[in-house]
Amino acid sequence: MPERGQTTEEHRIPKAAEPPGSAALRRTGALVTLVLGGLTAVPPLSMDMYLPALPEVTDALHAPAATIQLTLTACLLGMALGQLVVGPMSDKWGRRRPLLIGLLVYILATAICAFAPTAELLIGFRLLQGLAGAAGIVIARAIVRDLYDGVEMARFFSTLMLISGVAPVVAPLIGGQVLRFTDWRGIFVVLTGVGIALTLLVWRRLPETLAPEKRHSGGTLEALRTMKSLLADRVFTGYMIAGGFAFAALFAYISASPFVIQEIYGASPQTFSLLFGVNSVGLIAAGQLNGKVLVGRVSLNKVLASGLTAITVAATALLLMTSGVFGDVGLFPVAAGLFVLMSAMGLAMPNTQSLALTRTPHAAGSASALLGTTSFLIGAIASPLVGIAGEDTAVPMAVVQLVCALAAIACFVGLCRPWQQRPTEEADH
Repeated sequence: MPERGQTTEEHRIPKAAEPPGSAALRRTGALVTLVLGGLTAVPPLSMDMYLPALPEVTDALHAPAATIQLTLTACLLGMALGQLVVGPMSDKWGRRRPLLIGLLVYILATAICAFAPTAELLIGFRLLQGLAGAAGIVIARAIVRDLYDGVEMARFFSTLMLISGVAPVVAPLIGGQVLRFTDWRGIFVVLTGVGIALTLLVWRRLPETLAPEKRHSGGTLEALRTMKSLLADRVFTGYMIAGGFAFAALFAYISASPFVIQEIYGASPQTFSLLFGVNSVGLIAAGQLNGKVLVGRVSLNKVLASGLTAITVAATALLLMTSGVFGDVGLFPVAAGLFVLMSAMGLAMPNTQSLALTRTPHAAGSASALLGTTSFLIGAIASPLVGIAGEDTAVPMAVVQLVCALAAIACFVGLCRPWQQRPTEEADH
């Protein structure tokens, strides 16, 4: 961790200590974006391509809908827990070996899902699929930290936000098209092919980015000590939890919006798809504004504060509208509030990751694991709460989003305390 007032150049990995391919890889921006974007896209593809097939799976495996829903829960749980395992592994062995092992296990688990004869077996291998798919999430972030620093890192995370924003939108559309030609098992065949293609691309074109002298030689206890030391860093923990609560507000939107927009406000599935797409465009556009315009001109802490403030204002407006304070407002104002909230995520989430990882050049894999696991776990806890009051009100969605936004701001203000950061440190960030 850099000392207070130390510049980014002073705590960046010396060029001589970098693996031979790192400098060349940094210059090949399109290649880095393609590979790391693919790794980032695999988890949402694994989750969302499968959604249109859920009723068909229920019939084919003769299982209750609640049991089949566990296949989604298992995959999400695997993605959360897998990051805690793979992150420290990548700090010990380098990035390539754990990544390739994870991709190979992902291919195997996905292929077995395609031929699973029972719901129980499908649940088990969806868990394994999530555990293995977590390698792509956590190692992609760690590689970004290996290759870039400060402003450059924030810009690259904004580019990844473009991909991670598009993937959940197009995944159900791809799944629906696949179902026109085959059954639900064909979706897992397609995902197996995606895993094979990505593995070959990583094998041939992605060099090691973590120099041997920068690796940790300890085992599990050393990894736990590293994570403990990261959590002891108040500022890192503040960014981590703030990002987790922002992600939870996003999860609440994803969980509740199909019901809120279609059942409560009477929109058609086509209208819902259009609004979902428009909101995703807002998220992507804000992420690109962050990376292409704001980063390097405005401090990351100020952009993050603006994003969290916009999320809070939008969530407050949604709560007032859905609780009837302004009467029956209809779909358009609610959709506008959701658009603002989603767009502001493009300012908040990339910068929480950048600011947190800037503090951890010595343990980017473990730090990335903590960031990802925290986001998934807080999101998994928050998302079921949106339906706690039944099917006749959208108030729980707005309440969950507002509570998450306020918690994120509290962590940012109470733990990160950006006003205490020295100008040199703020400039580095």
